Order: sequence, then C-alpha cells, then structure tokens
Amino acid sequence: MQTPSSARSRPFTQVDVFTGQAYYGNPLAVVLDGEGLTEAQMLRFAHWTNLSETTFLLPPTPEGAAKGADYRVRIFTPGGEMRFAGHPTLGTCHAWLQTGAKPRNAKRIVQECAAGLVAIQPVDGKLAFAAPALQRRAPGPMHLAQVAAALGLKSAQVVAAQMLDNGAAWMGILVDDPNTVLQLQPDFFALKQLNADVGVAAFYPEVSSSSALIGRSNREARAFGSSASPASPQLRQMEVRAFAPAAGIAEDPVTGSFNASLAQWLMADGLAPEHYEAIQGTCLERAGHVSLLRDADGQVWVGGEVVTCIQGHVTL
Repeated sequence: MQTPSSARSRPFTQVDVFTGQAYYGNPLAVVLDGEGLTEAQMLRFAHWTNLSETTFLLPPTPEGAAKGADYRVRIFTPGGEMRFAGHPTLGTCHAWLQTGAKPRNAKRIVQECAAGLVAIQPVDGKLAFAAPALQRRAPGPMHLAQVAAALGLKSAQVVAAQMLDNGAAWMGILVDDPNTVLQLQPDFFALKQLNADVGVAAFYPEVSSSSALIGRSNREARAFGSSASPASPQLRQMEVRAFAPAAGIAEDPVTGSFNASLAQWLMADGLAPEHYEAIQGTCLERAGHVSLLRDADGQVWVGGEVVTCIQGHVTL
C-alpha cells in the first residue's frame, strides 16, 4: 500500500459524459498522470470515488505506440479493472485533449486500453469511438428466464436477447415498449447472485416531426439535444437502462459499451436502423444522449458530448 510520504500530487479532472449539460450525464474521474501507481492503488482510488468508472492516463506501451496509439488508459469500476468501457473512452479522450495534447492524426485519436486500440473521432464538437469487435451468442433459456424474473419482466415482453461482449460483457434484452423499460424495478440482490450485468432497451415509435418530441418530459427533451430537429424527423429514439450490481453499480447512468454492443447486434439482425439515438438515465434524473451510427464500411460509431466539471489535483 502506498504510504503518505510516497504519495504525490497528480493532475485530476472529473467530466460528465454523453451530455452537453453538466451534471446530467455519466460522471467520470480521470487521473491525468497514472505513472508509478500500482493496480491496487488505482483500484483503491476508484473504490473511493464511488463512481461507475475512474480512469488513469498513461503513455502508450511500446507495442501500442508502434501501432499508432496516442495514449493508454486503465479503466476501473469500484470492484475491478475493465478491459474496455464506453463513457470512460470518450471522457478520458476529452480530458486528454483538454491538457493540450495533440494526436498524431488530427482527424483521429487512437486510445490503447486492455482490449486493444480504439479509434476516436471528433465530430461537430462531439467525440465518437469505433465500437470494438463484438462477440455474441444466445443466452441459455434458463439463465434468460432467471434474469428476466429478477428484472420483473414477463416472457411476453421480451422481443430478443443476446449475450454481448466487446471488451465489456452484458446481457442485452430488447423489450416491447419504452414504458416497459422505464417501469422496471429490478431485484438487485438477485441480479448480483446471478452475476448478471444486463441492459434493457426499446424503441419509441417513429416520429413525424420534432414537435412530437417537445411534448415529452423535460428530461427526455434534453436528452434528444440537437437531434430532435425538422432536419431529421424520422430519426428513431431508444430508451435504455443498464444494471451492473455485480460490479458495484446498481444502475449505470449512461453506458457506452452496452449501447455499442446493442447497436452492433440490432443493426446486424435488422432490428434497428443504421442511425438512431439512445436515451439513458431517465429514471436517475439524468439526460444521457448517445448517437449510434453504422458507416458505409459497417463500422458502428458511438458518439456524444463531454463537459468538464472539476479540475484540480489529487494526492496519490
């Protein structure tokens, strides 16, 4: 364990991800200089912040640098290290750029993490990461039934389900209606016993004009942001919730990794359009907004805004 005499002041920032309005997205703690810290020290600090994720910026490894990495990040929940996560990817990139760092390629930042290299693009004041390769399979019927029961879902409400892994493992469940998503009252103890990280989602009906969006709740309207405009009247909107009690996170405010793997699955199976917007955090009084887009090469991009909330130093 690090002793007080060996600790030193390190630059630190806390950002809010997948929102343009501070304190309405998913917070992320970023230690901008993680050199010299052990895994145990990183985990202890992440446990102390009590945020869904805390990240530590490091120089790329020689192997990563040879492949074009601009920086390396280690990502921790309060319970352990993650190979990849979405909102920490965008939040850490934003924090890295705020230090004045410059990527090798002005049009693309390359992040190294435990899952490999992740490309990030600046797009209209936002950042978007390339969803890592997805592995997926159908869940076992008994396991799906147990998880659905823990969520309070009836079998008739489940449209489709998959086990998803893009560096972060989730069970994804597509359900019949956004109200089904919003009305969930999960048994978190049961989900933890099942070791189930699970995300649940449903599409809203297509809208014919932006005026239809204005009538929804203020939280939801904030989440739509600039996408709710006459220029994109048919853009589909999806309601999402994600639960990870086994990792110490009852409900995650906004989840980039799950939204990424969910979009890859649904787009591949023809269950989602090639561009849609996900709303997450409604039940937590947040207004997370995630843009999902599959490009002409089949790559899914996951985008959103990031705002800086705290800047200073930590003693680690």
